[in-house]
Amino acid sequence: MKHLFINGKIFTSDTKHPYADAMVVQDGKILWTGERDAMPAAWKEEIASVTNLEGRRVIPGFVDAHMHPVMLADFRKKITIMPPEINSIEELVSAIQKKRSQQPAGAWIQGWGYDEQGFSEKRSPNRYDLDRGCSDSPVSITRTCAHIRCVNSMALKMAGIDRNTPDPPGGEIERDENGEPTGVLKENARNLVLPLMPQETAEEHVENLLELGQVLISQGITSICDMGNLDTGDNIPLYEAAAQKGFYPRVGVYYMWDFFADDPDFDIPQSRMDRNRQIFAAGLKLIGDGSISGRTAWMSRPYYGSDEEYGISVCSDELLESAIDFCKKNHCQLSIHAMGGRAISRMIDRVCRESAWTCENIPYTRIEHVTDPSADSIRKAAEHGISFLSQPIFPYAESKSYVKNLGEAWLKECYPYKDMLDAGVSLGFSTDAPATYWSDPTDPFPGLKFAVTRTCADGTDGGQAQAVEIETAIRLYTIGAAQAAGFPDTGMLAAGYRADFVVLSDDILHVPSEDIDKVKVVQTYIGGTCVYQR
Repeated sequence: MKHLFINGKIFTSDTKHPYADAMVVQDGKILWTGERDAMPAAWKEEIASVTNLEGRRVIPGFVDAHMHPVMLADFRKKITIMPPEINSIEELVSAIQKKRSQQPAGAWIQGWGYDEQGFSEKRSPNRYDLDRGCSDSPVSITRTCAHIRCVNSMALKMAGIDRNTPDPPGGEIERDENGEPTGVLKENARNLVLPLMPQETAEEHVENLLELGQVLISQGITSICDMGNLDTGDNIPLYEAAAQKGFYPRVGVYYMWDFFADDPDFDIPQSRMDRNRQIFAAGLKLIGDGSISGRTAWMSRPYYGSDEEYGISVCSDELLESAIDFCKKNHCQLSIHAMGGRAISRMIDRVCRESAWTCENIPYTRIEHVTDPSADSIRKAAEHGISFLSQPIFPYAESKSYVKNLGEAWLKECYPYKDMLDAGVSLGFSTDAPATYWSDPTDPFPGLKFAVTRTCADGTDGGQAQAVEIETAIRLYTIGAAQAAGFPDTGMLAAGYRADFVVLSDDILHVPSEDIDKVKVVQTYIGGTCVYQR
């Protein structure tokens, strides 16, 4: 049956035909978009139903091409260390004390999302702060970037970490002036306590995903990429179970290669890599460096205030080569986290030596975050079909850390969206939730606002010269993200594409740019069916 949608201000994300007021949908796919008066006469007699969009702005469903949904779904049950709930280390200590009062001694207390520049004390918490919150139970809190973990003294003791413990490869156990661990575990060192921490059951993961799924569709997010766990868990069965219970978004799942490289039996069945499935395996994920806000991204010049601090390279040559070999053999996508200019150059220079190993229209390599790329890296990415996935919410929400670590001038040079697009790079937007210092980490609208205004949440200038128009920003969060991640038939309201679209409360193309983040989703459609109504 054909379904007609009329009276909409439809922005299609199709540069050839960007605007329409009607569209015809059949079997979950779009057959036609355009002006209603121009609809083929034969189709007017075959319409089974008509939906009036009441003059509202309609855009394609958002594609969040880089997030960690299973992690985020579970984190939502833990202490959220972000404004407006927590604004200081003292408030964090109180939150830990409250959590301890609700559970027995010895049970883990966990939290997520802190940024030291967001605390009134302007410093990172340490083991002694967490000890004041609780000393008879292990405590672990994860920084917003998810690359740094802070634990209390009991957790250090349980993990056997003391002044004599060596730093693991690609990681750092932070120490005080006396050589004692402060409780701050950076990059690969953060994994030292993981074997001791409680794991959610499969049933709990599924229920948490169902709750998160409702949040995603309420924000107009219809397709997502799961960029891997910090363990050997397989998320695909969790999503499949959740989908049977009403989880709607499509999901491309990546496996964190650090946890599978040494397993000779690890494999991704070809049937799982069918990208027409709702849940499919997309490829592997590597971590090349850290974060800007944590001063661990591997930069091409030293951090502000230092002559020799460049960050951390956390991926060995052996791990990189084995990932490339696996992806070539299995014709799957390789995703590489690289924020700093030096990490970006290293990874792009290496994969540029390869011919594309994926099917047509799927970039064989995607680079994540791409904060401070050189002009040479941008050029090579465009020439070799390497896609970039960026998170505009990072500078928007973490400007205090960026200014502290890079300085105001360097901040303005980061995330050169116009330069990337002018060079022809396949670019898409995402959030990296929960590694996002924002109380509602999956909300796409603050990221759109930053891309258009290049003004951070606190008013800091984020580099006006790299601002893009709102139409471009929407494309980067829809068709751009879909193409960069290799989602087929997704991200555009045009014939042959999936009928995934969003009805908005306000005309986002014409509201003042400073009000973009005030726009809400009124309805979300997946496959032409309304799955969310505000």
